[in-house]
Amino acid sequence: MDTVLYLAHTQSDETLSKGALEALTAAKELTAQLGSANLVVAILGGDVQTAADSVADCGASKFLGVSGEAFAQSRYATDAAAIEALCRTAQPAIVLCGSSSRFNRVLPGVASRLGGCADLHATEVKADGGSTSITRWYYRQRIRAAQVRDKRPWFVALETGSDAPWITAGGKAAVESVPVALPESSLRTTVEGLQKPPGQTQTIRPDADLLYVAGAGWTKKQADGEAHIQDAESIILDFLGKTQASLGGSKSLVDISGTGQAVLSFMTHLNQIGQTGAIPRHPKGLSTCCHGEEPHAVGWRFIHERRAINLDANCGWAHGKADVLYVADAFEVMRKVNALLEKS
Repeated sequence: MDTVLYLAHTQSDETLSKGALEALTAAKELTAQLGSANLVVAILGGDVQTAADSVADCGASKFLGVSGEAFAQSRYATDAAAIEALCRTAQPAIVLCGSSSRFNRVLPGVASRLGGCADLHATEVKADGGSTSITRWYYRQRIRAAQVRDKRPWFVALETGSDAPWITAGGKAAVESVPVALPESSLRTTVEGLQKPPGQTQTIRPDADLLYVAGAGWTKKQADGEAHIQDAESIILDFLGKTQASLGGSKSLVDISGTGQAVLSFMTHLNQIGQTGAIPRHPKGLSTCCHGEEPHAVGWRFIHERRAINLDANCGWAHGKADVLYVADAFEVMRKVNALLEKS
């Protein structure tokens, strides 16, 4: 009987992230599709009991845990040793986890130690006729490929937004502690603190329901022949504050600072989406003052409802890239939207 190992790490508050709960949904579905497989949950962190209790009703046959101060922080040496120990205990054929910076950097190394293989950034995993396959995007999200592997164990990290988060009532999980022998040399790296990128406000919210994309048009001369950067900043920040949306930026807007032109003070390269930026997976998207070229649209491939505001009725958004196109001045439209939000 094959074993599907669901792998997760705790957050700073000892809970599981949204991406981790989405991976649990995928693990449950894969186990059911395989028929004869059993599901094992493995969690690592400072204290894993709270996280294990939160998913105690997931139907796993066993709960494994690696905990302690050495595993509370992200560190390659300790994470690799912990995951290796968990896998040697569970002897899984498939290892599923949510994609995170902590797991993405360590899984290939662990797979090599165990003689297996690893695929990161998968968006789907399924079994058909006993054969397991994954779906991944290539070539700047233009090509979608389904692939299978013969090597086992097969580590698969699923991108956030690929599944619905597992909804759980919680319970009490009996966690089997897995011992890990750590040499002193593996504890040399320590996390001294966290640094946030410069900016006036938090604008990147991966779990937000709405992605708001600002294009270079916000910084261009308007109908009166003048640029209104301060007005643009006020309108956009007001909208983000009222809706708690996440902010994305087109490449043209992010790069415009290199020409010496005034830019939105809170916009950084971290906000860039599209062909050379992040690939967002928010349920809804609203693009304003974008030109609608393909590079912008590439980043929206996983967003289900896409709307855009642009003065040009012939822009790229008008040709099948947006569900709804508003041919209007984004300054005027967003002022009206903010006024309506104020009343609601």
